[in-house]
Amino acid sequence: MCGIVGFTGKKQAAPVLLDGLSKLEYRGYDSAGIAVRDGSAPAEIVKSKGKLKILREMTNEGKAVAGTCGIGHTRWATHGEPSVTNAHPLSSDDQNVIGVHNGIIENYQELREKLIKNGYSFKSQTDTEVGVKLVDYYYKKYGFGPVDALARAMTRIRGSYAMELMFADFPDEIYAIRKDSPMIIGIADGESFVASDVPAILKYTRSVYYVGDLEIARLKKGEVAFYNIDREEIHKEPVEIKWDAEAAEKAGYEHFMLKEIHEQPKAVRDTCNSLVRDGRIDLGVIGLKNEDIENLRQIYIVACGSAYHVGMAVQYVIEELTSIQVRVELASEFRYRRMKLRENCLVIVISQSGETADSLAALKMAKQRGAKTLGIVNVVGSSIAREADNVFYTLAGPEISVATTKAYSCQLVAGYMLAIQFAYVRGELPEQEYLRLIAELETIPKKIKKILDDKERIQWFASKFAAVKDAFFIGRGIDYAVCLEGSLKMKEISYIHSEAYAAGELKHGPISLIEDGTLVISVVTQQELYEKTVSNMVEVKSRGAYLMGLTCYGNYGIEDLADFTVYIPNTDHLFLASLAVIPLQLMGYYVSCAKGLDVDKPRNLAKSVTVE
Repeated sequence: MCGIVGFTGKKQAAPVLLDGLSKLEYRGYDSAGIAVRDGSAPAEIVKSKGKLKILREMTNEGKAVAGTCGIGHTRWATHGEPSVTNAHPLSSDDQNVIGVHNGIIENYQELREKLIKNGYSFKSQTDTEVGVKLVDYYYKKYGFGPVDALARAMTRIRGSYAMELMFADFPDEIYAIRKDSPMIIGIADGESFVASDVPAILKYTRSVYYVGDLEIARLKKGEVAFYNIDREEIHKEPVEIKWDAEAAEKAGYEHFMLKEIHEQPKAVRDTCNSLVRDGRIDLGVIGLKNEDIENLRQIYIVACGSAYHVGMAVQYVIEELTSIQVRVELASEFRYRRMKLRENCLVIVISQSGETADSLAALKMAKQRGAKTLGIVNVVGSSIAREADNVFYTLAGPEISVATTKAYSCQLVAGYMLAIQFAYVRGELPEQEYLRLIAELETIPKKIKKILDDKERIQWFASKFAAVKDAFFIGRGIDYAVCLEGSLKMKEISYIHSEAYAAGELKHGPISLIEDGTLVISVVTQQELYEKTVSNMVEVKSRGAYLMGLTCYGNYGIEDLADFTVYIPNTDHLFLASLAVIPLQLMGYYVSCAKGLDVDKPRNLAKSVTVE
């Protein structure tokens, strides 16, 4: 979850490191630090608690720290409170080895005791310091060099890690190791870059190498060598990143989140176009064969957070269009379940980063149990993409804000396309209806834009209710899935206590929470559930709720009941989640702005959850 970056080359390292960390600050912002080496002189380590801007000021934007080789880190605390002492980089007592780390070393206490018995002392509360000193221990004990020391340490460490390390005896080199946590390497013009995510190095190169599990990378100026855990050199081919550097910048928007909300029409259109050919869907692009689809009896959709909410919406669509049974599972629960997977099942794992730890572990478990797997991810070459039998790449481009918007929308349309094609291949969707649904799907981008063009009313409403303590979202069917995502957006960036309920469950307990002035947001887009949801709205209104209604054009009777109404364009009822979520994204954004909060980097959260 932390952000790591490294550089060795011809120019000064510190400004490059700080620039890279600024692109990764969404991954962690409790503290930050850099270590820079100028030739054979001792490395200079500078660390600070709090946002990256403090470190920038301390180092005069990096100009005060000389050297052409260095590593940097922006931290999301796991072991040890946010502090300068616990900030990375951390080093052995004599600075022989200096390192930064993303992940969790699960057996760090056991390793710490071993190292203490061998004369090591510890200053921080972190598992990272244990990892760094373990490498130092093996380096000094056996004397066979960094690759050997790292390989030995990797056999002892349990957990997840992406680590960058510098050795005093190799002043112009950086070493990197990885297990489960992401790491990429770029080479350009006699310089080498390493980072935990693409945006950090996109400015310098779009040709990257992905470090695999239990691999070691040795970076020199303008070159890289890879080794497996047996210390054997291995060959890798670079992957070209299609994103450009401008895609990872704010482009004049106040926040990345607002920019990414406005990028949704293009992102959705690009994702649709990746599979739609001449008005038909081609799943051959992602390697799914018709015979596999025809034999499907069960689908498990496995995900976390917003991706789980995508699964909830897509479940309704698949089950309405096909006879396939669908279960939606939280990855953190699914991976520990002992249930037997049904024969002829497909496990669909959804993750923006393709690195979500629980989702990746669930994917591996499903494969071990013989299930066919499909990853829906946004990052080419990510761990889930490499591990899954088939992969569907969404084309959202880089998403920097911690709160997902455009990746969520792309995942939704990916799910729609799978549902439509599954139904057609299995003979459960007539040709005319198949073509109609695809044509309707292609209208979604312009309808999203229409909602965005009328966002000022939502901004006004959000500013009016920025001080509320509680908010409740209610809906039925697909609307309930939308409520789950709207509630999460409200929680994660505005810090307002928010809950989503299936409207039919109100009388089973939640309605006791409604009192005068309680904000209730009701999503009412599904016509066959319209009257029942309106009845639930009457129930909360009669108990004093301030009611916002979100519905389609034409349902003007909502205005007689709701205190504030938002309308979205009409489309096929199966696709309405793609439109209904947009006002709720804007609602969360504008409430956060009105409260003066850090929209893109909400407290305690990180963009990619690469640890349990």
